[in-house]
Amino acid sequence: MGKLIRLELFNFKSYKGHHVMLFGDSYFTSIIGPNGSGKSNSMDAISFVLGIKSSHLRSAQLRDLVYRGRVLKTSKINADGTATDQADGGVENGANGHTNGNGEAGSGDEVMQAGSQRNDPQTAWVMAVYEDDAGEEIRWRRSITSSGQSEYRINNRVVGAKQYNEALEEQNILIKARNFLVFQGDVEAIASQSPKDLTRLIEQISGSLEYKADYDRLKIEADKAAEEQNFMLNQRRGVNSEIKQYQEQKREADNYQKKVEEHDEAIVTHVLYKLFNFQRVMEESGAEIQRHQEELKEFRRSVEKYETNLAEAQRNQAKASKDVNQLQRNIRQKEKDADDKTNELLPVDEKIAVLKDKQKKSLTKIATFEKEKDEPMNNIKKLQKDLDGVQKAQQRYEQERAKLLRQEGYQLSPADLSEYENLTKQVARRTGDDQNAVNDLSRQLRTDGDTVNNLKRNLDIAQANLVTNDGEIEKLVNQQKDRQTQAKAATKDFEMRKKEMNKIKSENLKTEQMITEKNEKLYEVLRQIETMTQAQNMSMKERQDREMVAKLKRLFPGVRGRLFELCRPKQKKYELAVTLALGRENDSIVVDTHKAAEDCLHYLKTHHIGKARMLPLDTVQYKAPNPNLKGLHKGMRLAVDVIDYDHAYERAVYSACSNTMVCDDLDIAKYLCYQKKIEAKAVTLDGNVIAKGGSMTGGRGKDDHVRVSSRTYDDTEIQNLRDLAEKYQSELSTLGAQRRSSKSQAELENLSSEAAGLESNLQYLSKEIKGLDYNLESERAKRNRNSNAVADIQPKYSEQAAGLEGLRIALKKHQEAIAAVQDQVFAQFCSRLGFPNIRTYMEQQGTARQEASTELANFRQQISRLNQGIQFAQSVISEKDGRINKLKYDADNSKQAIGVLEQERGEIVGSMDVLNAEMEQFREEMARLNEVLEQRQQKVQEARRELQKRSKNIEAVNKDIATLDAEMARNAAGRYALLKRSKIDGTRIPLKEGSSGLEILPLEDLGDEDTMDLDDEDNPSQMVPTIKDYGIDVDFDDLDDDYKEEMSERDAQKKEAQLQDDISSLASQLEKLNPNMRAIDRLNSTETRLKTIERDFDASRRAAKRAKDDFDDVKAQRYELFHKAFSHISEQIGSVYRDLTKSANFPAGGQAYLDIEDSDEPYLSGVRYHAMPPLKRFRDMEHLSGGEKSIAALALLFAVHSHQPSPFFVLDEVDAALDNANVAKVAGYVKQHARPGMQFIVISLKMGMFVNSETLVGIMRDQGANSSRALTLDLRKYQEG
Repeated sequence: MGKLIRLELFNFKSYKGHHVMLFGDSYFTSIIGPNGSGKSNSMDAISFVLGIKSSHLRSAQLRDLVYRGRVLKTSKINADGTATDQADGGVENGANGHTNGNGEAGSGDEVMQAGSQRNDPQTAWVMAVYEDDAGEEIRWRRSITSSGQSEYRINNRVVGAKQYNEALEEQNILIKARNFLVFQGDVEAIASQSPKDLTRLIEQISGSLEYKADYDRLKIEADKAAEEQNFMLNQRRGVNSEIKQYQEQKREADNYQKKVEEHDEAIVTHVLYKLFNFQRVMEESGAEIQRHQEELKEFRRSVEKYETNLAEAQRNQAKASKDVNQLQRNIRQKEKDADDKTNELLPVDEKIAVLKDKQKKSLTKIATFEKEKDEPMNNIKKLQKDLDGVQKAQQRYEQERAKLLRQEGYQLSPADLSEYENLTKQVARRTGDDQNAVNDLSRQLRTDGDTVNNLKRNLDIAQANLVTNDGEIEKLVNQQKDRQTQAKAATKDFEMRKKEMNKIKSENLKTEQMITEKNEKLYEVLRQIETMTQAQNMSMKERQDREMVAKLKRLFPGVRGRLFELCRPKQKKYELAVTLALGRENDSIVVDTHKAAEDCLHYLKTHHIGKARMLPLDTVQYKAPNPNLKGLHKGMRLAVDVIDYDHAYERAVYSACSNTMVCDDLDIAKYLCYQKKIEAKAVTLDGNVIAKGGSMTGGRGKDDHVRVSSRTYDDTEIQNLRDLAEKYQSELSTLGAQRRSSKSQAELENLSSEAAGLESNLQYLSKEIKGLDYNLESERAKRNRNSNAVADIQPKYSEQAAGLEGLRIALKKHQEAIAAVQDQVFAQFCSRLGFPNIRTYMEQQGTARQEASTELANFRQQISRLNQGIQFAQSVISEKDGRINKLKYDADNSKQAIGVLEQERGEIVGSMDVLNAEMEQFREEMARLNEVLEQRQQKVQEARRELQKRSKNIEAVNKDIATLDAEMARNAAGRYALLKRSKIDGTRIPLKEGSSGLEILPLEDLGDEDTMDLDDEDNPSQMVPTIKDYGIDVDFDDLDDDYKEEMSERDAQKKEAQLQDDISSLASQLEKLNPNMRAIDRLNSTETRLKTIERDFDASRRAAKRAKDDFDDVKAQRYELFHKAFSHISEQIGSVYRDLTKSANFPAGGQAYLDIEDSDEPYLSGVRYHAMPPLKRFRDMEHLSGGEKSIAALALLFAVHSHQPSPFFVLDEVDAALDNANVAKVAGYVKQHARPGMQFIVISLKMGMFVNSETLVGIMRDQGANSSRALTLDLRKYQEG
C-alpha cells in the first residue's frame, strides 16, 4: 500500500492562501499546535479532500469552509481552532457557532455579497498527494467553486464524484466505511455505544448495511406471499369441505319438504278448531246478553225515582264538601299569613329593644355629662367672682396711690431744678455708654422677664392639664372595663345559644345523614337487584342466542357465527372500546352469502326462534379505513387495528368499524373530532363515544361487559336483597316520622331569635367600646401633648431664668459706675440740699414708682391666671356640650327610629288581629259547614240504602251481563290474537268468498276497544255488544265435523292436546332433519368457485417461492459480508487490546472479545464488547472506568481499521481522555505498527504521544497574516543522533 506524502491547502478554513503540510516518507506523523491554531482544521482538510460531506466537517454548507479573513479577525479563536464572532458581544455567529468550517449561516447569495464587500476569497481547494506502491504520485484535489459546489480532480483532470470515489477505493480508501478517520469525540462515542450501535458500526465497515433496505423489503414481500399462499390453501380446503356437505344436504332436502307440508296442514287444522270454538262462544254469549238486557230494562224503570234522589243527594254532598274544602284552604292561607306576620314581628321587636337600650344609654350618658359640667361651671363662677374682686382692688390701689403722691410729693426750687437738670446732663455726658448699657439691659430685662413669666404661666397650665387628662383617662378606662365586662357576658350568652343551636343542627344533620346513608344503601340494594335480574335475563337471552346460532350453523353451511365471537381485541384494555366500535353489529351473524342470510331469516321467522341481523360477506357494503388516519395522533389508533380477526371476515369488520377511531381518553377524541374536523366515529377506552355527526355519549351502559362477567344469580340471593330493601325502607319511615315529630325546629327558631338579639347587642357594645377606645386614645394623645409641652417648656424656663439673673448682675455693674459719677457731680448739690446723695432723692421718687409697678404687675398676673382658669373651664364645658349634643342627636335618632318601628309593629299587630279575627270567623263557618256536610252525607247514605234495596235484581242481572261480556271479550281477544299470529307466521287460513284478507288486520295491541264495542250502561237504546271482526269471515268447511261437535270442557281439552301433540311431533321431526334447501344451487356454485381457487392457489405458491428465493439470496450476501468483517474484527480485538494494555508489570496485558447475541442473523441483534483490564474480570463497556473505556474503544477502532485497512489512519486527539501511562501505551502501539502499508497521522497535544513520532507538523497562528501556518520537522535525525 502507498502513503500520503503531503497535503496542500488553499484558502481552506483558517488557512489563508497556499499552505503545504509535508508528511514525507515517515509512517508516524504528529500534528501539534496550541489551542486555536487550527490544527483540527487539518483533519477537516484530509476528510474534505477524501470526499467526506461538509455536514461531518462542522459546517452547514461548503461555502462555510472557505477562508474569511474579516470573521477571523473579529472573532475569538476557540480551543478546537474554530472562530466565534465577537462583533455582537461574543454571540456565536452562524448556525453552529463556528467560522471557517463552522461559519455564518445564510443563503449563498448573502455569503457571496458579503465576501465581495470585504474582499474575502470565494473559492478554496485541498489537494492530497499520495504515493502508491509503484512510487507514482496521485494527486487528489477537491475544490469549492464560487457557486458553492464541489469540483473533483485527479492529477489535475476534472472527474465526477463517482469516478473520484472509485479511484480512492482502488487504493482501499473506502469513503462509506470511513474506517481510516477517527474524529475528535469518536472514542468517547464508541465507548458509550450500545450493542445495537456496535452492530451498525460493523455493518457499515463490512458493507452489509447496503443490503439492509433490500433485506427489509424482500422479507416483507416473502412474508406477505407466504401468508397469501396459506390463505389460498385454507380457502381450497374450505371449499372442498363445503362440496361434501352440500351433497349430503341435497338428500335431506326432499324428505324435509314433505314434513313441512304435513306440519303446515296440522297448524291450519289447529287454528280453525280454535277459531270455530271462539266464534261459537261469542255467538252464544251475545244471545244470552240480549236476553238479560231486556230483563234489565224492566228493572231499571222501577228504580229510576230512587236513582234520581241519590243523584240529587250526591250533588248536594259534593257542593257541601267543596265549600268545606274551600274554607279549609282559606284557613290554611290565613294561618300562613299569620305565621308570616309573626316572623316579621320578631326582628321589629328585636330592633326596638336594641334602639331603646341605645336610647337609654345615651340619656344616661347625657345625665352623667350634665353632672360633670357642674364642677367646671362652679369653678367659672368662683373664678369670675375672684376676678371681679382683683379688678376692684386694682382700681382702689391706683386711686389711693394717686392721692398719696399728691400729698407727699417733693418740690424743688426753680434754681435747684435748673441746676439738677444741668448736673443731670453732665452726668449723662460722662456716663453715656453706661446709660446706654443700662437702658439696653433694662429693656432686655423687661423683655426676658415677660418671657420667663409667660413660660412659667404656660408651664403651670400644662401641668394642670396633665392632672385633668389623668382624671379623664381614669374615667374612660373604667367605662371601657365596664363595657368589656358586658360584652364578655353577652358573648358568653351568644356562644351558649350558638352551641345549643349547633347541637340541635348536629342532631338534625345526624338524622339527615342517617336518612341519606339509608337511602344510599337502599339505592345500592335496588341497583344490585336490578343488576341480578338483568343478569338473569341477559344470561337467558345469551343462552338462547348461542343455541340459535348453533342451530343455524348445523342447518345452513356458510354460517360463521356472531361478529363479536369471530373477532377479539388484541389487548384486554380495548374490550369496551371494541364493543362500542362494533355497535349494533356486535351481535350480527356473519354468513358467506346473501342467499344464506335469506335462508336463515326465513327459518327464524318460520319457526319463531328469534330475531337476528345478518352480515353476508359477498354483498355487505363496506368502506375501507382511510390510511391517512393512521399515526394521526399517538393516543389514537383505528378500531380495525386493535381487533384480531381472520382475514376471511375482513369485509364484515370493515363494514362494522370502517374509520372508527379508538382513543386513549376523551380529550384526544374531542381534539380529533372537533378541532381536526375528522368526520369519523371516535370511542374511548373508558366508554365515551363521539358519533360521526358530533353528538357525544358517555359513561357505561347497563349491558357493558355482560359477556365478560356472565355470573348467574339464583332466586334466594335476589329475595335476600329484597328483604334487606324492605328493612331499609322501614328504617327510613321511622326516621322520617322522628324528623316530622321533632320540636327541635321551633327550639332552633327561638334560639336563633335570641342569638340575633344578643348579636345585635354585641354589635352595639362593640361600637361603644370602639368609641371609648377612640376617646381614650384621643385623651391619651392630649396628655402626651401636655406632657411634651411640660418637657419642652421646663428647660426653656430654667434657661431663661438663669439668663435673667445674669442680666441683673450686668445691670448692677453699670448702675454702680453711673452712681460713682453721680456722687462726684452731685456732691455739692446734695450737700447743700441735705441729701446723702442724688439717688436718695431719685429713690424717693423711684421707690414709689417701683412699688406701684410691682403692685400693678401682681394685679395683672392674678387677672391673667383667673382668665386662663375661666377659659380652661369653658373649654371643658364646650367639650362636654359637644358630647351631650352628639348623644342627644343619637337619642333623637333612636327615638325617631323607635317611633317608625313602633308604627310598623302596630301595623303588623293590627294585621295579625285582623287575620286572627278572620280565622275565628272561618272556624265558626267551618263548624257550621261540617254540620251541613254531615247531614248531607247521612241523606246520601239513606238514599243509597233505599236504592240498594230496590237494585238487587239489577245488580244480579248486571253481574251476569258483565260475566258474559267478559267471556265475549276474552274470546274476541283470543280470536284477534290467533288471527294476528297467523298473519305474522304466514299461516294460510281458509276464508269465505267476499271476506277481507288477514293483511288488513292491525298488528298493534288495540285492547278491548278494537276487539269489542260494549254499549253504555246508562243508554238503554244501545244494549247489544258488538264484536269488531275487521271483515274477516273464516271458512270452516274444511274442518272435520268431529271438531265442530259441541263437547264437554274435558273433551275439548283432550282434543286441543291431541292437535298440539301432532304439531309438536312434526316440528320435532323437522328440527331433527335440518336440511339445506339450497344445497343443489350451492353445490354447483361451489364447484365453480373451487376451480377459480385452484388457479389462484397455484399462482400464490409460485409467487411465494420466488419471493423466498430472492430474500434468501440477499440474506446470504448480507450475512456473508457481516460475518466476514465480524470474524476478522473478533480475531484482531484480543491481540490489539493486549498490546494496548500490556506493561512491564503486566506483560500479558488484558483480554477482550466480541459476543453476538443472535448467530443466525447477527445484524438484527446487538454485538456486545467485553474487556478485561489486567488483574480484573470481564466487564461490559458501561462498567469500565473512563480511561479503561478509552483504551477499549481505541482497541476496537484499531481492530476495525484492520479489516480492509486503508493505507493511512488519521486520529484527531484520541488521547484527550487518557492519562500519561495510557498515552505512552497508545503511542508505543502506534509506533510499533507504523510501517509501510500502515501510515499514522495523529493530531495530539500530549507530549507522550508526539515525542515518539517520526515527523512533527506544527500548526501556529500568524497574527499578522490572520492565518494558520504549518511547519514540518523530521525527528528521525535527532532520534538517530
